[in-house]
Amino acid sequence: MIKVTIYRKKEQIRGFVMEGHAGYAKSGRDIVCAAVSVLAINTVNGIEQFTEDAFELDAPESAQKKGLSKRARENRIAFRFTEEMSHESEVLMQTMVLGLTEIQNQYGNSYLTLSFEEV
Repeated sequence: MIKVTIYRKKEQIRGFVMEGHAGYAKSGRDIVCAAVSVLAINTVNGIEQFTEDAFELDAPESAQKKGLSKRARENRIAFRFTEEMSHESEVLMQTMVLGLTEIQNQYGNSYLTLSFEEV
């Protein structure tokens, strides 16, 4: 199961952590994992490409540098804004959450769970 924690400050999404695998199908054929991964990667790439907002990203590449195991590296991505965020980033983050919510509604809590935490 993929567990996603969305961090909010009031109604503004300030970051997220995703970890795990959906287990919907065999590795390489898991459409739930693929969809969740695309949403996360595209959101981060969009923020990096289209804004000047400062953020921290802990993803498989950076986790490898920290000496984490291969399994730990592949199963987790953490993202957070380190300063105020732009309207563009806000829209991108809201869009990611919308997509994740739709995946959860379509495939159920046994493959993807979302939780929200106030920061």
